[in-house]
Amino acid sequence: MVIKSSVSLREDQHAFAKALVDAGRFPSVSAVLQQGLDLLRQQDADIQADRAALQALLQQRANGSFVSADQLRARLAAQPR
Repeated sequence: MVIKSSVSLREDQHAFAKALVDAGRFPSVSAVLQQGLDLLRQQDADIQADRAALQALLQQRANGSFVSADQLRARLAAQPR
């Protein structure tokens, strides 16, 4: 379903969108704006997925065993360089 909506663009934004249309990359300024919104939606989904993965990793680390600073230094020193 397509919903008509009125939007306001700055002059430079409209010029850029129009240039994309004129170059044949999009059929209309509306298509440019739709693509931009789709990209923002995907970016937001990616950010949410990254946050969820980071939270899971932090929770996993918090539930794991901890080593002292001396133990960590010893492990790092034992690794081949």
